[in-house]
Amino acid sequence: MATSKTVGVYRRCGCVDEGGRGRGCGCRRLADPAHGSWYFTVQITRCGRRVRVRRGGFATAHAARQARDAVLATEDAGHGWTVAAWLQYWLGTLPGQVRPSTFVGYRRHVDRYLIPQLGGFRLAELTVAQVEQMFACIMADSPGGGGRVTAATVQRIRATLRRALNVAVRDQLLLVNPARLVVLPRPVRHRPQPWTAARVAAWRQDGWRPVVAVWDVRQLAVFLAVVSGDGLFALWWLAALRGLRRGEICGLRWVDLDLEGGTLTVHQQVCQINGRVHIGPVKTPAGERVVALDAATVAVLREHQRRQHALVKGAGRCWRPDGHVFTLADGRPVRPDWLSHRFHHLVAASGLPPVRFHDLRHGAATLALAAHVDLKVVQEMLGHASLAFTADTYTAVLPEVAHTAAEATARLVLDALPPRPQQPAAGGRA
Repeated sequence: MATSKTVGVYRRCGCVDEGGRGRGCGCRRLADPAHGSWYFTVQITRCGRRVRVRRGGFATAHAARQARDAVLATEDAGHGWTVAAWLQYWLGTLPGQVRPSTFVGYRRHVDRYLIPQLGGFRLAELTVAQVEQMFACIMADSPGGGGRVTAATVQRIRATLRRALNVAVRDQLLLVNPARLVVLPRPVRHRPQPWTAARVAAWRQDGWRPVVAVWDVRQLAVFLAVVSGDGLFALWWLAALRGLRRGEICGLRWVDLDLEGGTLTVHQQVCQINGRVHIGPVKTPAGERVVALDAATVAVLREHQRRQHALVKGAGRCWRPDGHVFTLADGRPVRPDWLSHRFHHLVAASGLPPVRFHDLRHGAATLALAAHVDLKVVQEMLGHASLAFTADTYTAVLPEVAHTAAEATARLVLDALPPRPQQPAAGGRA
């Protein structure tokens, strides 16, 4: 085991001199406590050999010492770590590096699945077979009585384990990452299906419904007519026509709107973590986008703005001046879970076949494609990173559009057919 003489904690930076060589620990700017970051080096015994482990990027010397002590606490590096200890250590390094919602997801996977199934194994001895056995148990069991775990959830659990073990590989505690070699069933992508007359009849008869369902134009118009007097009518309208995500529409502020120019900018979202509201960046870099607004949508938003001004006057000092477009009675932004609950209540009251709030986003894409909007424009409106993802997701079209396309295709063939020879009259001469 390493002694204190073989361990160093130091600060360095990435500055270079005139010759392009790194200044490292010799940079004069290191006199500034905010310049550079902290590193540690430690020699440990691994498989009978002395090896040097170096890690850096720590904000303080204390953080570097803590990381160093965690390495020194093991007699033989990977052989001294259990999977449970490593996963807990890895989680401790994540705050500040990932979104709070992402961290909560990692923590849930670690506590509910990974540690109960793999925690007792030695990290350096973890095998593909052990990881495969864990996933077989997860897919066979029903943790918490919540039903079978879906293939998509299993993939996310594997992604959590893979990321944690990638760090162990980087730190030379593992030779290979066994989570990368496990073959899992592919998740089924449920594409949006429109509520046709036959599907509505089946739903009314026995409650059957598509996994992902969208309204057609007439059904959406009925819903908007039903909620026209609702205080959040502009929110339902905007979600249905422009396809903003739930967190994006909750996080929208008036400063993000240019009603004169007919655009809105999406660059933040509201999310809930353990019941608390957090405002942060959008889901992906592609999600930060400018969305064009039509004249009708601008008019709806202007009317909503006038209503909100009246609310502000009535609330007085009780109003929270955060500048959000869609708020509760005191000016706080609407919460995503409350928004879903409110939408579910309005849909039930309308008598329409059910859709989720997120299905309004699917419906906006479907309606845009039905209106012959270019697929690239739809991709940018939704904030997808890949055009292929947009094309693959929204392959289903509204029935009337499909019928029009079918008739147009048949007409092309029929118009090209040569005239049919005239048949002799019945009883005539051959």
